[in-house]
Amino acid sequence: MAGLATIKDVAREVGVHPSTVSRALDPSQRDRLGEPIVARVLEAAERLGYRPDAAAASLRSGRSRLIGIIVPDIANPVFSPIISGLERTLSARGYALIVADQPPDRPEQPDILEMLVARRVDGLVLANVSLKDDAVERCLRWQVPVVLVNRAETAGRVPSVVSDDVAGMRLAVEHLVGLGHRAIVHVAGPQSLSTGSLRRRGFIEAMVAAGLSVVDDDIAEAAAFTREAGLPAARLLLAQRPDATAVVAANDLLALGVYEALREQGRRCPDDVSVIGHNDMPLVDMVSPALSTIRISHREMGERTGELLLDMIGGVCAATPQIVTQPLLIVRGSTAPPPQGS
Repeated sequence: MAGLATIKDVAREVGVHPSTVSRALDPSQRDRLGEPIVARVLEAAERLGYRPDAAAASLRSGRSRLIGIIVPDIANPVFSPIISGLERTLSARGYALIVADQPPDRPEQPDILEMLVARRVDGLVLANVSLKDDAVERCLRWQVPVVLVNRAETAGRVPSVVSDDVAGMRLAVEHLVGLGHRAIVHVAGPQSLSTGSLRRRGFIEAMVAAGLSVVDDDIAEAAAFTREAGLPAARLLLAQRPDATAVVAANDLLALGVYEALREQGRRCPDDVSVIGHNDMPLVDMVSPALSTIRISHREMGERTGELLLDMIGGVCAATPQIVTQPLLIVRGSTAPPPQGS
């Protein structure tokens, strides 16, 4: 029966040893064979209806060839390119990706980390850790290879792949200062997360470097990196600093919350107040006005995360690398010189 074909059946059909079939069917080993033999094996396996027994292969090798990634909000467009880049790297080496969503605002939820480890994943990618988080400690205790992406922890005990958040905020502030703005304020992200903390620090450092002072009223912290959390933070900030001519948001969703707060007040962007975001998430060029932002190469972050994790699994990665990618300023319609007389 076609559905019960074995490696031996495929080997007999092609006229090669079963070990050759095994290598041809394994993306991480097939480059040792010539393309013609790999093509013949794949064609015969498809025709005979052969399907690898993943459970048996896992028992033989001690590896599941499964990788888990935990994200804090799968609906956030930032994570789609990260997951895409990660999956592309993993699939090229014969690994499959399990994506788990663990929103921080749902305390009564299953222990996703423990569930993934119980399923014998070969490694984990965490995109949801805070600066002080027991998830890393648990992975170290369970001896599960782990890489952080788009987040970092204070101790730096495991590899991470992040954007240079301080440099990104410097680009944003320097752009606004170059346009003539001086009354610049900041909607910050949650300070429990490295992205929120580092971008706030980057804002303050860039303002000081430009000769501009920063006081408490110049910054309002959002409870989450969402449009919904950006709205009340922007309301507070604009009430504290009604003279502000520019807002630097810690991410694009917060910037959309600023847009909403300005509309409530009957103020126009960028005629009255310029707004710049961070991330360059999909579709921010389609809002009105198109959002100026700091582009982060999220797909590259995902790819490099996959490479790091596979190196760890293969015993290649001896050190604890912290990879930092460089951001890029993207100027669109939401930033302009300040109003005359401001």
